[in-house]
Amino acid sequence: MTGRSRSAVGPDYPLVPPTPRELQVEVTGACNLRCRMCLVRYAPAVGRREGALSYERFRDLVDALPALTRLTLQGLGEPLLAPHLLDMLRYAADRKVEAGFNTNGVLLDRGWARDLIAAGTGWVHVSLDGATAATYQDVRHSTTFAPRPGQFDLVVENLRVLLAERAAAGGPRPVVKLVFVAMRRNIAELPDLVGLAADLGVDELWVQNLSHTFDDTDPTGRYADIRAYAAEEGLAEDVELLTRAFGAATATAEARGLRVRLPSTVDRRPPVRTDGPGCTWPWDSAYVTHLGEVQPCCMVMGSDRATLGRLGDQPFTAIWQGEEYQRFRAALLTDEPPAVCRGCALYRRTF
Repeated sequence: MTGRSRSAVGPDYPLVPPTPRELQVEVTGACNLRCRMCLVRYAPAVGRREGALSYERFRDLVDALPALTRLTLQGLGEPLLAPHLLDMLRYAADRKVEAGFNTNGVLLDRGWARDLIAAGTGWVHVSLDGATAATYQDVRHSTTFAPRPGQFDLVVENLRVLLAERAAAGGPRPVVKLVFVAMRRNIAELPDLVGLAADLGVDELWVQNLSHTFDDTDPTGRYADIRAYAAEEGLAEDVELLTRAFGAATATAEARGLRVRLPSTVDRRPPVRTDGPGCTWPWDSAYVTHLGEVQPCCMVMGSDRATLGRLGDQPFTAIWQGEEYQRFRAALLTDEPPAVCRGCALYRRTF
């Protein structure tokens, strides 16, 4: 083990913890959009058929974790493209496991809304990275794919429909949140988005920074484009701009009675932080790709960066308890974490 060990937290974070109560599973690698801040834009396209996680593998994975209570069914792909999504949600509900996902909302029509409610979906988070069609279109489409005018209005209408169907069903589920990724190109619209979210009647607006800097990767390698984009658009270092934008958003939210979650503007990388490991994901949860690759978290984005095992080779519990996972956890108990963690917004607590 390298780095300065924080012995004060060691006893609370064993290298072989109990199997997780939470899990994130990428139910598909296919996506209908190519968003600027997502690895999907910078990688070869994945077809709907080859990108699908099989229902059998999903069921085996869930059955192997008897303590499971929460299941997030999303990854780099769009969950509504997963052919077995409703079956997975129903299976989770039968197991008394709360399950939900994040969607871009383009496909979330009335039929989907009714099916998701009937399946017992715990939450549906919808990405909306702007308060105007122009900004949304700029973020949610690439220059190599033909733009589709009207998708901003479509997503907003789909949100209205989902909330109306939930009201008609008479229950509080699914919880509906908007998710906004703060970037230089859209941060000015955050206060207006608060107003839109309040008008729609969503349960909360979740604001986050870009998830990773990718500065642990080769500047000329396969992550060069997304690394450059993160460096150009990232706001975590611009405390003054964030403070101003978050202040305006908070004032609007308070006036409209909307719950808003904002990321921290304080970078708390070690050695400043001494209250625990740099991140508790590898003790609390895991991320499984549609190919069965087991990774320490969803923030990695790229199976070549931190895959700790594969379900085709070993059962999940063997991977969870294995030497690769133990080494990863051990490094997080020091001030020299795995390289992939150093540019992570969650590790830095600016996510």
